[in-house]
Amino acid sequence: MTTTTPHATTTNPTRQAPPYRITKARVLRSEWHKLRSLRSTWITLTAAAALILGIGLIMGGTYTTGGGDSDVDTVILTLYGSLLGQLCLVVLGILVTAGEYATGMIRSSLTAVPARLPVLWAKATVFTATAFSLMFTTALITFVAAQLFLHDTDQAASLADPGVLRAVAGTAAGITLTGLLALGLGALLRSVPGAIGAFVGGVMLLPEILGMLPYETVEQAVRYFPTQAAGALGSATPLPGAATPATALFALSLWVAAFLGAASWTLCRRDA
Repeated sequence: MTTTTPHATTTNPTRQAPPYRITKARVLRSEWHKLRSLRSTWITLTAAAALILGIGLIMGGTYTTGGGDSDVDTVILTLYGSLLGQLCLVVLGILVTAGEYATGMIRSSLTAVPARLPVLWAKATVFTATAFSLMFTTALITFVAAQLFLHDTDQAASLADPGVLRAVAGTAAGITLTGLLALGLGALLRSVPGAIGAFVGGVMLLPEILGMLPYETVEQAVRYFPTQAAGALGSATPLPGAATPATALFALSLWVAAFLGAASWTLCRRDA
């Protein structure tokens, strides 16, 4: 008796492409939607712009020729509120990353993007573009508006004067990079109070304490700390004892790269 065994035919069904692919553009769009949908984003950005513009108008409106601020760089004088605006951007940078750990949203973000690092870089890109655009526009408007009061004083200047436009853009760049450093710090520590405390103590107060030490080497090193480097970017004329704008920008960029690099390393090696 013979038995015939039918030959099973194996078919290779056409593999269908997944309906959704993770791309850099989609991750960026997702982070942009998250940033603009948060109430804290609008509060901090509005506060930063209002402080810079309001204090700039006050400084311009109350200035008199020959007063105590006559030796202050005109860009620093008109953009004096950038110090407070910088604090607002620092808080926003920390909230962008550490805030997601506080709410648990980070788990959803990393589940949607298993590679993890694109999430951090998208946050940094969206924050940088948003912060610099707003801060440069605010600084530009503030300088021009303040000069309406200063046009007949010894602080009269225009954007066409040597170093002025570069200092206005440098102010915006310094604020943005400092906020970006805070973003990396928030991702590294994963705690909003912890990151704010670390920034105030390590980035703002530590250089001031070190600057009191009677050592020339320490004094020279302090000028390259983040807040000191950011301050050097906003002056149209060279500041005594400060780094040059190009050196300050390079030093501040290295600080940002170091914090973002450390945050990237921990993001890949620690659970959310």
